[in-house]
Amino acid sequence: MYFPENMEQLEQIKTECIQMVNKRALLSGAAAAVPLPGVDLSADITIMVELLSQINKRFGLSEEQLNQLDMERKKVLLVIISSVGNELAGRTVSATVVRSLLKRAGNRIAAKQLSRFVPIAGQALSAGISFAAMRYLGRNHVEQCYQIALRYMRQIDRRFTGDVIDI
Repeated sequence: MYFPENMEQLEQIKTECIQMVNKRALLSGAAAAVPLPGVDLSADITIMVELLSQINKRFGLSEEQLNQLDMERKKVLLVIISSVGNELAGRTVSATVVRSLLKRAGNRIAAKQLSRFVPIAGQALSAGISFAAMRYLGRNHVEQCYQIALRYMRQIDRRFTGDVIDI
């Protein structure tokens, strides 16, 4: 299992994941500019499933990676995941999970769909909304995974070195 071993690695992973989010958000915006109903939502779901799965994996928080941990470490990590409020770390990210996430951003998506009825400017608006929503959801997940990994590193360090570090 790969898990960041120090702050330098953790910061590098965060930077790489933010770059990945920005690229995927651009793809989402481009898909939203296509004036065919439903294409953008299908693209968003596909992009988000892959993006969230990759972020989890980069931080060592995929379901497969968690299952490789011994029970003690896994318990610690699951408690931290729960305390951060992340619903996606340590789980398989599926289209159903992403649809649920996108439903929460329903107003933005509804506005995006309605904007399609305004020629040209509506497509640009739709692309902008799609880009912003994808970027927001992706960056939020990166930040939560970063916090989970940071707290886990501190907790494990305290447990094995005897140092007292607040999490």
